[in-house]
Amino acid sequence: MGWSDNIKKLFRSGSESGPQNAAFDSIIEKTREELAATESQSWSVTLNDSQTWNEEVKKWSDKMKIDFITYLIRSIQQYERSRPESQYEAIPARHHRIRETFLQALFRNKLVMDDDDVVVLYNNFRDHPIYQHSGLSFWPIGLMINQLVKQRPGETLSPALQKTLEEMKGILQGVDKSYQDKESCKIILKIEDLLAQKTGGAAIKSAHFIGDDQFAAFANTYISNLPEDEKSSWYTLLPIFQKASGSKPTKKFSEDTKAVIARMGELKFITVSEHWLDFLINMQEVQEVHTSSYAGQTHSYTTFEFLTPINTEAIKGFIWATGQRGDSQILRHIGKLADRSFRKIPGKGPASVGVGNACLFVLSSYYGMQGIGQLSRLKLRIKQASTQSQIDKYLMEAARLHGVSVHEIEDMAVEDFGLTNGSLSVSIGDITAVVTVVKTGKTSLQWLRKDGTEQKTVPAIVKEVHARELKELKETTKQLEQTLVAQRDRIDRLFRTARNMSWSHFENFYIRHRLMSWLADRIIWNLHTDSTVRTAMRKEGKWVESDNKVVDTRNVDSVSLWHPVQATIVDIKAWREFLVANEILQPVKQAFREVYLLTPAEINTVTYSNRMAAHVLKQHQFNSLAKARGWRYTLMGAFDNGVMNETASLSIPEYNLKAEYWIFEVTIDDAFNDTGIWNYVSTDQIRFVDTRTEQDVNLIDVPPVVFSEVMRDADLFVGVASIGNDPSWQDAGGTPVHRDYWQSYSFGELGELAKNRKEILMNLLPRIKIRDVATIRDKFLIVSGKLRTYKIHIGSTNILMEPNDQYLCIVPDRSPKNYTEKLFLPFEGDNGLSIILSKAFLLADDDKITDSSILVQINAS
Repeated sequence: MGWSDNIKKLFRSGSESGPQNAAFDSIIEKTREELAATESQSWSVTLNDSQTWNEEVKKWSDKMKIDFITYLIRSIQQYERSRPESQYEAIPARHHRIRETFLQALFRNKLVMDDDDVVVLYNNFRDHPIYQHSGLSFWPIGLMINQLVKQRPGETLSPALQKTLEEMKGILQGVDKSYQDKESCKIILKIEDLLAQKTGGAAIKSAHFIGDDQFAAFANTYISNLPEDEKSSWYTLLPIFQKASGSKPTKKFSEDTKAVIARMGELKFITVSEHWLDFLINMQEVQEVHTSSYAGQTHSYTTFEFLTPINTEAIKGFIWATGQRGDSQILRHIGKLADRSFRKIPGKGPASVGVGNACLFVLSSYYGMQGIGQLSRLKLRIKQASTQSQIDKYLMEAARLHGVSVHEIEDMAVEDFGLTNGSLSVSIGDITAVVTVVKTGKTSLQWLRKDGTEQKTVPAIVKEVHARELKELKETTKQLEQTLVAQRDRIDRLFRTARNMSWSHFENFYIRHRLMSWLADRIIWNLHTDSTVRTAMRKEGKWVESDNKVVDTRNVDSVSLWHPVQATIVDIKAWREFLVANEILQPVKQAFREVYLLTPAEINTVTYSNRMAAHVLKQHQFNSLAKARGWRYTLMGAFDNGVMNETASLSIPEYNLKAEYWIFEVTIDDAFNDTGIWNYVSTDQIRFVDTRTEQDVNLIDVPPVVFSEVMRDADLFVGVASIGNDPSWQDAGGTPVHRDYWQSYSFGELGELAKNRKEILMNLLPRIKIRDVATIRDKFLIVSGKLRTYKIHIGSTNILMEPNDQYLCIVPDRSPKNYTEKLFLPFEGDNGLSIILSKAFLLADDDKITDSSILVQINAS
């Protein structure tokens, strides 16, 4: 009996001592001395140049290597369970790192194992956990399984090996899902592949999504209920999906999935795909409350999960395979899934970045202009800076391939939905559904019988016989509304650019476009010829100026957006009167757009403006507003290593400029949320930086349009996110140090947004029901009720009551009735104006108020 046989006998009988153990100890010490002479005493260990490894250990027989592995397992566990904290840099710690490195190296090199060897190694792994609940997670189980996969392709497994693999799989699957990583899930898949060989047959093994989440439960059940031929196709596809990695599919992935789908049938695959995508789009994250006890105290925390990491990889593969089909209905589903995937969930961020990125890749790669249209829409909806950058890259690449600008490729990609004069007619059996655009983001639906008469509700025959067509109509309507909103927002952002379109491009992609024409007809444009610029808009199919004079467009070369900062007061007033007289509702605020001109104070400060400084904002609300307007900002928390300020920045590449709004944290005790993010921030100066030199730009050199648009955004942030706009802030116990600010802002001087709102109110008052009891005085809309007189601040919408200026708190949602619905307003989107009018209508009839929380304030002496 040889030396290795003696070691084998001793170790496999449970002995952990003796000359063989000492011999292995000497290998470890010899390696340490060897490494100490050739490299620094760093924490990492490399065996590549070790003579002990290359000339001795690597040349051992497989049986001796396995005995060495059992020694390593027991030695590693003994050290981990007994090491003193002070010995991290001592020789025992070095021995420990060498043992760990040997263990990895032995399994990464060829190691032939018979069934008994596998059982012995597994038993040692199982019986020597490093920590009480670590199970197999510390040990290189995956490397051992890789050896088996390479050495046993297609072999029938012995009962002993089957039993060992089943037990190993059970332990891995039994780990709490919150600790189950992708690596352990991949090991499970490989074990299942090995176990499928146990009969020696060639049948396709069953496959399933292995992560423990809602989608896995849904999809696995769905597959199990399919006919056998379809089921076997999905059993073939899932392992391919589960091996998906990287940012895009490989050629082999594409070829393999296409072949399986072709055998299954495209229609069958798409049918299942639509159900799965629909489930993912509507799936909500799971909330789970965890509790733990420490030092006699019970602590709880909440986690939210959308998809497990291992299923994220598999779904990524599914998205790639589905996207390659090029189906238009699938396109919309993938666009919606991208939107869902990047929607934030508490304590985590985006629900599933991996799935979202797979969707973006598919949209950019397989759907041409339709996919680019979806990316353009998503660019305005998704707020994460990294994702916006990725979408920008896809759009720039598409523009490069077509030889056009990014603006032009976005114009070219807008879906027209088959609209005619803002309406879409769809025949469903003998019924015609007519979808009509009412305003941006809102449509009406009309049902017409065969004889042309209208039916008020959805016809029963449509519900019963044409359910699929009805669902598709609702989906199309929703997509139409979302596209109108996205294109409205895209046009609104063009105000800050220097875009000038050729007349032919403008005609093709705006005026003649079935959807964009609905927006373009309601916007004022600059029409450029060689020598003149005339301002006009479309009216009844003709171009007219504000005085209704028809404009001849035959010599027009290019078109740009009209901006009031570049116009005279007379021109602005003329266009406002034109819109009101013709009751034209502009999708973007244009003629009534706020204008911000450089002030003497800003000329004196040279490179910065303090106009929007010294405000206290709700940080999360400010963050949402800033990202919605295309700014970049990072939330500040109490844990940020002393970082006390941040800048919200807006890139304006057309002018090589970047605007910076300086923001400071408000460090008040307990003024942060559960995740450590400060509730409030304060504002400081606004600067402009030349992106080519990173130098501050003198404000006088900033183009007026850019300056006005940046200041308008900042005014919006303050006008919405300031604590002074919250009617309940003071009553709810807002921070005492900022009560003076709240009072001064709530009832202080009007900003440009509020001044513009005041002008509109002055024009509206003569036309509304409460005109006899309402008037405008300085900063307030004064309403004379039956019980008291009220002063509604036109900026903050907060209320004081005469004669003693007592504060009246009315939270807007206490009055859900929309009093402004039937009033014509020449633009969309001023929620503050709607709140003011709603409060005014409510207080004009204060004797009819039934809300006790309001009455107790009114009746207080």
